Amino acid sequence: MSLRKGDELQGKVALVTGAGKNIGRAIARSLAAGGASVMVHAHTSEEAAKETVNLIESDGGVAAYCLADVTKPDEVEAMVAATVARFGRLDFLINNHALRGHAPITELTYEDWRKVVAVTLDGTFLCCRAAVPHIIEAGGGAIVTFGGQGALQGQRGGTHASAAKWGVVGLTKALALDVAKFGISVNCVSPALIATIGADGQVRHQNATTPMGRVGRMEEVAALVRMLCGPDLRYMTGQTLHINGGGFMP
Repeated sequence: MSLRKGDELQGKVALVTGAGKNIGRAIARSLAAGGASVMVHAHTSEEAAKETVNLIESDGGVAAYCLADVTKPDEVEAMVAATVARFGRLDFLINNHALRGHAPITELTYEDWRKVVAVTLDGTFLCCRAAVPHIIEAGGGAIVTFGGQGALQGQRGGTHASAAKWGVVGLTKALALDVAKFGISVNCVSPALIATIGADGQVRHQNATTPMGRVGRMEEVAALVRMLCGPDLRYMTGQTLHINGGGFMP
């Protein structure tokens, strides 16, 4: 992974959820390369979180990790409190966590529906609610949520995932209005066809095509998130930014 070094985030603190691997790890490393201290969150994979921290530290950055279930309010509050206790403040919240699943509605159980909505939508609400007071105290900052192409376009077998991601888009817009007066921007990043590593260790989407003739790289998503956290794009808020090689143009 090629990291662009900088100091535009020097003295700032970021909490990145789902940062044990893939896009979350790339975001954590990119923000650290920009000078931010980063709290790396994972749900249960302590080894993955440690590896992200080790990568950041080997790059010369500052990081720590924590484990939490984003569907549990007490664990989310503890995660945010641990971030502030460790680094003294909180400027950026990156809601990268999500749970996906595939099943036609005739086979989709209510339990499976609730699992996806609880992680993707409820988890984003809980993280934002816990983080906002600290970001206000820090004098403003940025919150980034994660949508998906399926939220706007739909996806077969994904009523639960599409509904949850569409809810995140609505949450982003409403929250942006609530916190704009505190100097906090809130934007939604919506990636599609990004080459990531699956649970089986194989690269996903590597054979997909887009109008640009390739799939995206995790580092490109990370660069967009870093730009949203930086000092030069803080007038943008309440927006959904699609990064998909032209595969979907709303």
